[in-house]
Amino acid sequence: MKIGGKDYRTVWMSGSSVNFIEQNKLPFSFEIYEARTHMDTCMAIKTMIVRGAGAIGASAGYGMAQAFLESDGSREYVDEAKRRIEAARPTAQNLFYAANRVYNFAIGSENSAATAVEEAQRIADEDAENCMRIGEHGNGLIKDGFRIETHCNAGWLAFVDFGSALSPVYVAHRSGKKVFVYVDETRPRSQGARLTAWELKNEGVPHAIIPDNAGAHYMSKGDVDMVIVGADRIAANGDTANKIGTHEKAICAARFGVPFYVAAPTSTFDLGCETGDAIPIEERSEDEVLYQTGPDGEGVMRKVLVCSPGSRAMNPAFDVTPVGLITGIITEKDIIKPSEEAVRSLFS
Repeated sequence: MKIGGKDYRTVWMSGSSVNFIEQNKLPFSFEIYEARTHMDTCMAIKTMIVRGAGAIGASAGYGMAQAFLESDGSREYVDEAKRRIEAARPTAQNLFYAANRVYNFAIGSENSAATAVEEAQRIADEDAENCMRIGEHGNGLIKDGFRIETHCNAGWLAFVDFGSALSPVYVAHRSGKKVFVYVDETRPRSQGARLTAWELKNEGVPHAIIPDNAGAHYMSKGDVDMVIVGADRIAANGDTANKIGTHEKAICAARFGVPFYVAAPTSTFDLGCETGDAIPIEERSEDEVLYQTGPDGEGVMRKVLVCSPGSRAMNPAFDVTPVGLITGIITEKDIIKPSEEAVRSLFS
C-alpha cells in the first residue's frame, strides 16, 4: 500500500531490526517504530504497536529470527525467546504458526541465524501473496453497488499487505465496482474507526463509521448486502475467533438473511483446536474500556476517562463465532462452506 506516494508494508526487517508502522498513533500521525531486539518486538506485539492476525504472525517470525541472531548459538536463549514471543498474544494462531515455523527451520542448521531470517522473510512474503489471492477470490462475491459491513480492522494494517476482509473490497473497488463499507467502530480500541476508516479513506473507498450496536438497525432496513470479517484463529470445525463483537454481528446477519463471510489465510487455521471451545480468549487491561486516547487541540495525545469513576471493567479481546452462523470462509486457496471436512480439505 502507498502512504504519501511511497510503498509500505505493515512490518519489515532491516538488518537485525524489525520495523513497524506504529498503529497506536494512527490515524492522527504516521510513525515508524524500530524494534532492535526480539524483546522489543515482543513489546510491540503485546502493546499493539502491531496487531492483526497476519501482521502479528510476520512479526513473530521476525522476532524469532532476531532471537537466533542474538543467541550466539545458545539453544537455551532461543527456547526462552520463543516462549516469550508466544506469550505476547495468546489467541492469534498466526503468531504460533510463524514462531514454530522459523524455529523448526532454523534450529540445528549450520547457519541457524541466516536460515531464520530467510524463513521469516518467506512467511511475510507468503502472507502478502495469500492476502492478494483472498481479494481475488472474494471479489467474485461482491456485486456492483454492494454495501458491505466489516468489524475491527482486517485490512492492510492487519497483515503484511492487502489484508483479509478488506482485500476483496480493494479488488472490487479497483476493478470499477461501486462499493460502500459500513465500518463498525470496534470498541474498546476503535480499530474500525481509527484504522479501517483510515485505510478506506486512503484508498478512496466510500464508507461511514457506525456505532458497534448499529449493525442490526442497518441490516433490518435491508441496507447491508454482506458482512466480511477477519479471523485470529479458526478451529478445525470452522468455529472462528475474531475481535469481540463479531459473534453479535453474525447473529444479526443470520436473523436478517445477510451473508456472513470470514476471510483468512490458511495460516490462521488451527487443526489442533477441534472446536472454538478450545481457543484461548485473551483478557486485556480494563483501562482500554475505561479510557480513550486521542489528540488534544494542540495535537498532543491524551488519555481521558470516559466511564464512571471507580467502576471496574471487563475486557475480553475476542469472541468465537460458531460455524453455523458463517456463510463461507474466503482463503487464498478457495472459498469454502465451513465444516470440519471442508477445513481439512484445505490441507490435504
